[in-house]
Amino acid sequence: THQVGQLFAVPIAPGEQKTVVEVLAGTVVVDRYLVFPDESLVTDVQYTPLDAYSEQQSKADGYRGIWYYNQKSNDEYVYKYSGGLATYTAKHIPLAVYSEKANKTFFVYGGTVEGQRRLLMMASYYDHATHQVPRPTVICDKRTGDAHDNPVIALDDDGYIWVFASSHGTSRPSFIYKSEQPYSTDAFELVRVTNFSYPQVHYVPGKGFLFLQTLYQGGRRLFSQTSADGVEWSEPTLYARIAQGHYQVSGRSGDTVACAFNYHPAKKGLNWRTNLYYMQTRDMGQTWQNVRGQDVATPLVEINNDALVHDYEVEGLNVYMKDLNFDMEGRPVILVVTSKGYESGPKNDPRTWTVFHWVGDAWEKHEVCTSDNNYDMGSIYIEENEWTIIGPTQRGPQPYNPGGEVAMWKSTDEGKTWTRTQLITEGSPYNHTYVRRPVNAHPGFYGFWADGHGRRPSDSRLYFTDRSGAHTWRLPTKMEGDFAEPELVSER
Repeated sequence: THQVGQLFAVPIAPGEQKTVVEVLAGTVVVDRYLVFPDESLVTDVQYTPLDAYSEQQSKADGYRGIWYYNQKSNDEYVYKYSGGLATYTAKHIPLAVYSEKANKTFFVYGGTVEGQRRLLMMASYYDHATHQVPRPTVICDKRTGDAHDNPVIALDDDGYIWVFASSHGTSRPSFIYKSEQPYSTDAFELVRVTNFSYPQVHYVPGKGFLFLQTLYQGGRRLFSQTSADGVEWSEPTLYARIAQGHYQVSGRSGDTVACAFNYHPAKKGLNWRTNLYYMQTRDMGQTWQNVRGQDVATPLVEINNDALVHDYEVEGLNVYMKDLNFDMEGRPVILVVTSKGYESGPKNDPRTWTVFHWVGDAWEKHEVCTSDNNYDMGSIYIEENEWTIIGPTQRGPQPYNPGGEVAMWKSTDEGKTWTRTQLITEGSPYNHTYVRRPVNAHPGFYGFWADGHGRRPSDSRLYFTDRSGAHTWRLPTKMEGDFAEPELVSER
């Protein structure tokens, strides 16, 4: 499964010890390994024991997000993308879930130690009755500064909170945690050590978990796993491996779980991604269908197939996946952003926000607006006859870097036309990034995101807004007591 000619070294601690080895769909996963071009470079290898990732859980004294960058550039924009990425990526789903029984919105994010770029897996909640948040819980130290390792969250039928801590490829382990008590983020037990990237966890009431994920096996391949209890898991099942692989988003409507994805063309490199595909399953991933309900043979391997929604490759456009939701009749709605290339800056304008809506016999395609970076990310909400997009569509203090000022857009004709109805942030010092939609979103905690400087390392704060977009709060960066009210930073 790996490039021929590379040496994979597994550092072993001296003396009596234990190394975890697991085979996942043909890939051998160990708790830590390093890659070297040849044996001469294997010197002074530092062993990182598995226990180091799961230090004693503690409470942080405030809410601080991770700052992260990817791929430096030789222009004024400094990076391909960067910023406060505590709620990154769009392919991590979901980051928050509302519980009516507890009247709390539980959420996770990528936190850090003040003054460092050290990724911590964080969990907390917003209490809608008291309008307070507790000190957030540090679940584990991920031993990296890479925000690709950010966590996702799920809530089961019994109220237990599950946290899935990702990895960027195979260089670090991934973890699954379960809360020790229902509806509580105070303490978590480690349930599973494994490897996965871009986790997308859907809990189907009465059935259990359907876990969509990416495994790095000669490219970014799409797999699914199931579990009734979160402890015992099926083997990962491959469902898509076109060319160099995919990025996907996904969503659930009742027993239906659907995914939408692009693909990386062969020989062009992973910065290129194009086309739009859609598949759905009603039996926890045992079989997959296209939007017309026709069975699709998996894994998908051909570029032109029955799941293709739109051929962007012939238009020469990159496609960036943002969100997937369903209309009131259970028909899918996909949100993407397209551009001419992967580099930051005006040469790849326009970055066009586009929705695809299945209307029963065809996909309708409608443009919403434009922004200035490929990694501007927002979420789409659908309630009755009103569709809403919340995202950083407005130019921010670091133009052409990811994010910007957050705005609210509305459509009352099923996405055909859009109007900007609310400017949620304005005059900010940093760009706001990655506005996330909670599962069963409560009107009081409707969108969740972070900020950060787009061109240099900075601190990063976390925010949420209500359904109207008229009120925005910032989570406290420093707490004196065990609980605190978020700071109201905008009221319109």
